[in-house]
Amino acid sequence: MNNKEIVYVVSDSVGETAEIMVKAVAHQFNGGDVEIHHISFVEDISELKHLITVSKYKNAIIAYTIVIPSLKQYLDRRAKEEGIIAVDLMNPLMKAFTDKFEKEPKRQPKLMRKLDDYYFRRVEAVEFAVKYDDGQDVQGIRRADIVLIGVSRTSKTPLSMYLAHKRFKVANVPLVPEIEPPDELFRIPRNKCVGLVIIPDKLNEIRKERLKSLGLGAKSNYANFDRILEELDYAEKIMKRIGCPVINVSNKAVEETADVILAMLKKRGLECYE
Repeated sequence: MNNKEIVYVVSDSVGETAEIMVKAVAHQFNGGDVEIHHISFVEDISELKHLITVSKYKNAIIAYTIVIPSLKQYLDRRAKEEGIIAVDLMNPLMKAFTDKFEKEPKRQPKLMRKLDDYYFRRVEAVEFAVKYDDGQDVQGIRRADIVLIGVSRTSKTPLSMYLAHKRFKVANVPLVPEIEPPDELFRIPRNKCVGLVIIPDKLNEIRKERLKSLGLGAKSNYANFDRILEELDYAEKIMKRIGCPVINVSNKAVEETADVILAMLKKRGLECYE
């Protein structure tokens, strides 16, 4: 025979918050021999009618996080009529917020889930940017929302990470004269690809500073001006072959370049997440 007390955890969303609270209270009674039944995504009164019938029969407690007014009002009224204990876990705190901030709650279910989706999508995008950074795996070119191309030190990696935090999957590919660019660059829609260019003097300055930070001589071929001109000329030819939009990043912060790219995405109809 089952001697456990029954608590129905009811929500018009997932109901994780309610379940955690019920378990926390139950532990204050050494577990209280409580059996928890989880009922999620309640959307209409018919579901609550069944809940009321079962709860009365089993002499159960109802703990709920329902924010849809019509459902909450029905549950409160019927529980009172049938002598069932029904505890609203959210309304007291929402009322405190309303009184303090003088604002009304949205009373929309699943808002927490939307925040969770936002978070996990951003994490996924950041992981994508790391995996497909600097042309490590050309498979990312097909899967990316945005593909950045350009010579070394045109801010491809920081820009990829910035856009990843906006939840875009970004791959970036360096353009080097001695290395043939991946075929995938010429197979994706051209407006999915963005070329990054920079004036030679600025790139020379950036590369010299980079060599200095690595403890290497400034006369390395990496910062050689003729080499820089060769690389930029090669990159420009590749960008023309692809037919992709090109952004000059010479005097732009990463945020400014990202804003230009986001404007491009909006123009072509791709959802901009922020």
